[in-house]
Amino acid sequence: MRTCSLSFIFVTTTFSFAADPAPLKKNSTPIPEVVITATRSASSLSQVPAAVKTLDQKQMAERLVRTFPEALRETPGVAIQKTSNGQGSPFIRGFTGFRNLMMIDGIRFNNSTFRDGPNQYWNTIDQQALSRIEVLPSQGSVLYGSDAVGGTVNAFTKDSGYLSEAEGGFFSHGLASHRYSSAEHSNVEHLETSIGEGQKWGLHAGVTLSQFGDVIDGSGRRQLHTGYDNWAFDVRLDVALDDKWNFTAVHQQARQNDAWRTHSTTAGVSFAGTVIGTDRVRLFDQERSLSYVRLVGHELNSFIDNASLTVSLQTAGEQQFRITGGGTRSFNKVDLTTLGADLQFTSDSPIGTFVYGIDYYEDFVQSHASDNPFQGAVADNSTYSLLGVHIQDAIDIGERVHLFIGERFTHATANLGSFRNPFTLAQSSFANSWNNFSGSVRFVIDLDDRDRYTLYGGVSQAFRAPNLSDLSRFDVALSGRTETPATDLSPEKYLTYEIGLKANTDSITASIAYFHTRLNNLIIRRSTAVPLQDTKANGGDGYMQGFEAAARWQIDKHWSIFGHIAWVEGEADQFIGTTTQKRREPLGKISPLVGYGGVRWQNTGNRIWTELVGLTYGEAGRLNTSDQLDTQRVPPNGTPSFLVLTLRGGWQVSEHLLLTASLDNLLNQTYRYHGSGSNEPGFGANLGATVKF
Repeated sequence: MRTCSLSFIFVTTTFSFAADPAPLKKNSTPIPEVVITATRSASSLSQVPAAVKTLDQKQMAERLVRTFPEALRETPGVAIQKTSNGQGSPFIRGFTGFRNLMMIDGIRFNNSTFRDGPNQYWNTIDQQALSRIEVLPSQGSVLYGSDAVGGTVNAFTKDSGYLSEAEGGFFSHGLASHRYSSAEHSNVEHLETSIGEGQKWGLHAGVTLSQFGDVIDGSGRRQLHTGYDNWAFDVRLDVALDDKWNFTAVHQQARQNDAWRTHSTTAGVSFAGTVIGTDRVRLFDQERSLSYVRLVGHELNSFIDNASLTVSLQTAGEQQFRITGGGTRSFNKVDLTTLGADLQFTSDSPIGTFVYGIDYYEDFVQSHASDNPFQGAVADNSTYSLLGVHIQDAIDIGERVHLFIGERFTHATANLGSFRNPFTLAQSSFANSWNNFSGSVRFVIDLDDRDRYTLYGGVSQAFRAPNLSDLSRFDVALSGRTETPATDLSPEKYLTYEIGLKANTDSITASIAYFHTRLNNLIIRRSTAVPLQDTKANGGDGYMQGFEAAARWQIDKHWSIFGHIAWVEGEADQFIGTTTQKRREPLGKISPLVGYGGVRWQNTGNRIWTELVGLTYGEAGRLNTSDQLDTQRVPPNGTPSFLVLTLRGGWQVSEHLLLTASLDNLLNQTYRYHGSGSNEPGFGANLGATVKF
């Protein structure tokens, strides 16, 4: 029989890995993994109507991940693109950029300046500050609003751990870690500490310093200007006001210095026929911050069982410095401030468990450029707001059928203060707003009475409102082309059908899914009469579909094997040249076939472990017109396939010391991810040490 206890999305959960975990016991009942993002409530992974992918801090520490986007590269159904070594973007079910929604502690990270296609913003998130990542494919738009098309990623930051101190009293603990990589001569240092009084309050603080050197690829070439520096810090205060109410205050900040886009410069390297850029310099400095306060009530024993109020302030800054091949210098700067508020409730009723609320985000944008008197990369002196109201009902139909019905209303408003009209080249302003209703109906069917096998599926709508980048971007795009404003745009709309199976037994965890997404009104690039200049228009009706499968078999207490495979393909209407005529073409930079597999050994107690894993990308040869124009990143015949083998392991020397190491790219292949602008590291060693105190 299936039981389901729903609580509020912002339940505080502490994830830790013990120095000497207990060995597996026959017929023991495992603690079910809890996920939050799929239903906006804490639910068992087997009980949600989706195949949610999770990644915790133990896995990130074992894999010695370099950046947040690269932390996702071994996640089922996720492919990675890196315009440069400092700019990574995941593809989830074939979509990337602003068609995936990123959240931090449930707070919207996407803002209105996010660009089409792969972009660098996710690289500013400090993976060392995270306790857990959840990837929800496809259906997040009803729960979280605009942009949640391919997937919704929710990154949960580390808390103070005060609730895990069951005995109460004062506590203090900390952690220091170091990661070194030989193939890029990088060093990442992290230090964190927590103090407090158990069950009453806790204070957590962390800092990360990263120095990434130039990457040496499989051919032995040092790729100039692929290195950069990065720093980040975070502070969090948790307070138990009483036995029902908790208060949290957080501030986090990060900065990235001198991250070059080498593919567009003379420092780039050719790969399988790609063209080297002509710019002498093109680099970015980026900075972001997030501050929020949150009040959470649980088990309130009234009509409202759980409640949460979150008020947030985010800032983002991006500076681009460019010297063209002819020696022309230009500066482009975008500064953004986002105010956010989220109010959410959970209520049990005779007709199901309701999760409902209202959220609001407003961006304030200043954008300047030395070579454009009216705007920077996007319209200057602009605002952009998203107001959403959502409700979802989880209904049990008998003991084995569980239905999830949701609806969201979104109101989006854009006010462009100053931008350059691409036709008159004069200063212009613009304002518009859009409304959208999106709904979803999803189900879970228990196929046995022990929740080991479940069938899930459903139908979900999604949408994406035009943002400031769609409407007003005047900047370099693709390989030296110019993207110009387009104000006559309508929201994109999507309809996804999905069916899947999940298994979770004592020894096997597996999932398999098929999805089909209908695309309507996709905003796509179109050429203008001006050479090397593009604009944007609605017109990309089409589809995206795919198949995903993942499995892990714990053979015994020492050995396990695991793997996953993901395939996607899609087509959409594209404009032919400068005309209004369209033809059906593959979607841009669509992910190739991705496969992953490995075998792991661990001793009793898991103090010593080792695993051999392989990651392979198939040939990405289905190119549309836009891909063919992106000559600096996409080879003329598509991106070749590759196989990367990694041998890694770890030793928990004591409860205070963990040593990890890996040998990456054992075959020393020269490769790059599809649509990327530089090659990945060749054979190299990564070394890690973590000290707990």
